[in-house]
Amino acid sequence: MIPLGSGNDSVPHAGQNMSPAVESVYLNHVVHRLSNIPFRTDFEGEGAALIVKLVWDWRFARVYDENDHLVDECIWGGKQTPDTLADRLIQLMHGRMTVEARTLGDRFPDSESYPPTSIQSWPDLTSNQSDLLQEASLRVAERGVADAASNPDSRLEHLVQATEEMRNAHNTLESRIVEWAGLFLPSLDLDHQRSHIASAFASSSNLQEVAASLDVLSTDVEVGEKEWRGIQSVAKSTVNGATDIERMEDSVRELSNIHLPSLSLLLGPLLSAKLCTSAHGRARLARLPASTIQVIGAEKAFFMHIQQGTPPPKHGHIFQHSWISRSPKWARGSIARMLASKAAIAARVDHFGGEPWTSKQVSEVEKKVGEIRARKSRR
Repeated sequence: MIPLGSGNDSVPHAGQNMSPAVESVYLNHVVHRLSNIPFRTDFEGEGAALIVKLVWDWRFARVYDENDHLVDECIWGGKQTPDTLADRLIQLMHGRMTVEARTLGDRFPDSESYPPTSIQSWPDLTSNQSDLLQEASLRVAERGVADAASNPDSRLEHLVQATEEMRNAHNTLESRIVEWAGLFLPSLDLDHQRSHIASAFASSSNLQEVAASLDVLSTDVEVGEKEWRGIQSVAKSTVNGATDIERMEDSVRELSNIHLPSLSLLLGPLLSAKLCTSAHGRARLARLPASTIQVIGAEKAFFMHIQQGTPPPKHGHIFQHSWISRSPKWARGSIARMLASKAAIAARVDHFGGEPWTSKQVSEVEKKVGEIRARKSRR
């Protein structure tokens, strides 16, 4: 159907000089056009009331007056399949209006948006609509899983959390085997030989071989076969856990160097990945101020400061960097502030597509660390 005034030669339009006969034909054409426009005539209630409410869901959009009487509606007339409905549901999840809602919004510009729950007479789902909605919801969930799988932030978060969980389990097992060793071998130096105890128990067939491997005096304690198997099982799990942690950390380094190249060059890939995960993604990390990046990971200390008035934390995860942890105590706060400001810049470079950092920028930051240490030591 061609709009009025579109220039169609068979239909006169406004601005032309028309004879009475042609004008009559033109008016008949306009009446015919208007008669084909669908208008609702089954409005509820009597009399005109002020239109105030625009309500919609995935099925249709409606306009109600101030007395919740239906004034107009626009129904979704597209092909209703699980995939098309999934598209509409994702649109609604992002807070966008449907085509039908925009149409009524243009038709009633003074209307205000209301949720369907505000209308008591809002129609319930039919059985077919419920089945269609269930299928579409599954499609939405499948798309969400696929998007998460391709999202480096989600993958990095799983790697970091899995590494932390494996490290906690490894530390527990290692502490257990060290306590066992101290029980059986009193002369053992648990501090200096701690890293060798688990491997010694895992590779030995009895307590005497463990003592010889660690170069300590053995005891006359008799350990049963089943008890020794249990101890050796824990020792082997400890050794294997350390290997698994190294593999996981290699995976974190690889993904962090790709996803956060500048920040990884500045802080190291493991620390960069931990900051990104704690900030819930690279996009949010890039938008955080340097003061927040400085204390990420010190949430408990910060809440203690708010609730109990303890001193505020000066650093969080960023303290793990050797420039801070190996600096004198009186210089750590200043170095943490400076390093956090540089980390904020590096994160924005990674996220917004700037020129990746090189070793030159990192050397300049390291030079500033040395200047801070020298300045603080003179004071």
